[in-house]
Amino acid sequence: ASEGEEGLALRISVAPGGCSGLRYQLALDDRELDGDVEKEWYGVKVVTDRMSAPYLAGATIDFVDTIQQQGFTIDNPNAGGSCACGDSFH
Repeated sequence: ASEGEEGLALRISVAPGGCSGLRYQLALDDRELDGDVEKEWYGVKVVTDRMSAPYLAGATIDFVDTIQQQGFTIDNPNAGGSCACGDSFH
């Protein structure tokens, strides 16, 4: 982690939104909330709340940096489908 980023975790949650009903939210967070599910991969602490955890079970999260796309991608076997713009899922 860079200077000033010690103790931060990548928080991933699922919230209502978008045209398909649910939307992923990703943020750096230094809080530990009651019921959080915590895991660590490759030195990165990943946290999700207990309500979002079932939606994310089995999901693969990656970071893509190409000419066509840059950012996090989530391949989620629990998603029944997504909207045409790819911003949300159901």
